[in-house]
Amino acid sequence: MEVIPAIDLLNGKCVRLNQGNYNEVTKFNSDPVKQAQIWESQGAKRLHLVDLDGARTGEPINDPTIKKIKKSISIPIQLGGGIRNADRAKELFDNGIDRIILGTIAIENPTLVRVLSKEYPKKIAVGIDAKEGIVATRGWLKESKISSLELAKQLNDLELAAIISTDISTDGTLKGPNIQALREIADISINPVIASGGIGSIADLISLVDLERAGIGAIIVGRALYDGSIDLKEAQLTLKNLALQDSFNDQNKFVV
Repeated sequence: MEVIPAIDLLNGKCVRLNQGNYNEVTKFNSDPVKQAQIWESQGAKRLHLVDLDGARTGEPINDPTIKKIKKSISIPIQLGGGIRNADRAKELFDNGIDRIILGTIAIENPTLVRVLSKEYPKKIAVGIDAKEGIVATRGWLKESKISSLELAKQLNDLELAAIISTDISTDGTLKGPNIQALREIADISINPVIASGGIGSIADLISLVDLERAGIGAIIVGRALYDGSIDLKEAQLTLKNLALQDSFNDQNKFVV
């Protein structure tokens, strides 16, 4: 299971929101380019990048910073926030972004999601951000009328890179993931699922290992990495060792 460090951009700074609240912002680094380099140097295999300004307004004001980050690291970048038309998707791919994350338009313009997933197979991820099971859009500022499970099911006929499942109630709180919600969405989705929200300790990461067989192959971690609750190298080593132990147990299950 992969650990993906997150960088959330707001006004060009590296921040984290508490439960998606733009009024509860913690600034962690004024230089997100340097932060991206730190995560790569610590062994990250992919970077999760969110344009919070784009998610809220649809305006790509963080593009200069995003381009600098892309040029400064060699690992793939998955980017979400404010991607609401085909031209914007093409622009990001042309600038070297490996994977884009669609959120709001999955609700407001599902036809576009289908078009893009066909044009860019396995390059489109859909972010399903939910509070109490109901999907939120527009940077989590607007509540939809569709459940996260219903949306995941609707996406089953698309060739997606992943579904990124975020429980808004736990995001940024460090109080642990919503394991039940993650299990339910992994069970209903035929697309790979990336878990996000609430990770606050190595124990939280370990609690999700059993869900790997259900289809959760990666975990996005933000605040816990910044405040030192989780060390990226230690987290990766722990999950690697657990995977090796699991594989060993499988191989010897029927050995007498």
